[in-house]
Amino acid sequence: MRKSLFARGFTLIELLVVMAIIAVLLTLAAPRYFEHLDRSREATLKQTLAVTRDAIDKFRGDRGAYPQSLQELVERQYLRKLPFDPVTDSADTWIVVPPRDTATDSGVADLKSGAEGMSRDGTAFSEL
Repeated sequence: MRKSLFARGFTLIELLVVMAIIAVLLTLAAPRYFEHLDRSREATLKQTLAVTRDAIDKFRGDRGAYPQSLQELVERQYLRKLPFDPVTDSADTWIVVPPRDTATDSGVADLKSGAEGMSRDGTAFSEL
């Protein structure tokens, strides 16, 4: 009966072996996890830009002029809410590109990300 009291639990060596196995698994999985997060942010950014650019084009087609701001796209229900830049985690870092011919049009002709850095294909985020 006395031996069964000491037989319960794990030894320090067993706990260290388990911790070492967990550490090895984490060193293999963590880089892939963070790489996956970066890929998903980039894909989300590309999709957000495509949807917003499509809304700008539809606005111009319907009204004959570019929107004066991104907020106007929301107010006129071309977008449900202001677009969110997943790379910078903000809706305020967008770079608004005015129309090329400023004599006839003003407003928002295009949208670019204000994020610094490069995408996985070597293109700057501001050039996507």
